[in-house]
Amino acid sequence: MNKRRVDKSTLLGTFLAVAGIVGGLVLDGGSVRQILQPSAALIVLAGTLGVVLIQFPMKTVMDTIKVLPTIFYERSSKATDTLEEMVSYCTQARRHGILRLDSQLADIEDKFLRKALTFAVDGAHPQTMRENMELELDLLDERELGAVKLLEASGGFAPTLGIMGAVLGLIQVMQRMDNVTEIGRGIAIAFVSTLYGLGLANILLLPLAGKLRIRIRERQIAREMVLEAVLAIMDGMGPRALRERLECYLAEEAVKVEVISRPELAA
Repeated sequence: MNKRRVDKSTLLGTFLAVAGIVGGLVLDGGSVRQILQPSAALIVLAGTLGVVLIQFPMKTVMDTIKVLPTIFYERSSKATDTLEEMVSYCTQARRHGILRLDSQLADIEDKFLRKALTFAVDGAHPQTMRENMELELDLLDERELGAVKLLEASGGFAPTLGIMGAVLGLIQVMQRMDNVTEIGRGIAIAFVSTLYGLGLANILLLPLAGKLRIRIRERQIAREMVLEAVLAIMDGMGPRALRERLECYLAEEAVKVEVISRPELAA
């Protein structure tokens, strides 16, 4: 369940967005050197990071930094593999008893699945197990969504910081009005900050927040499937009945991910 592979769509999309903007600039007679302004980058990047630190706790910032690399990866195993794994556990429990799964707990990498099966093997009451695991689900969701909220907030701050950088640049231009030949060049440099702010927000921060939200929802559905499966195993459900019950999660994953990626469908 934890195997990952590079998400080609994220890398390709980022490359195409940047290449399209730079290519348009070059085709229009411009040069990449025109938009390489360290002062503008400093205003936007440092300013955005600063306001994010003001709004969010340091733990949320550090958790976001840790989770960022996962946006560029996707699970090589899908919900269908989770289904097959749970049906396999159900088959073993049905044939040899649920205690047979105790020897496999140490080899399970997914913490949520291992915890749920531990409850089952230890003979916990199903209602008690459900309450504990649903609480675990809520805590995991809240912690993971903190990174999404941070990226979305950063995407809102970056353009504003870019405008502030442009205003600062225009102030410098106005102080050099005696040199008319420098006015046009100075204004162009001033608006590079706006370009950085808009680019950072709309090419990186907001798209990455959307992709991360989809990743989180995929994990949520997988965990919900695991919880439902373990409860069914504790109840003595057979493998075929369990497969039929879990197959509804496959359609649910496709629908909910589509709604997340296309917000207009949520209405």
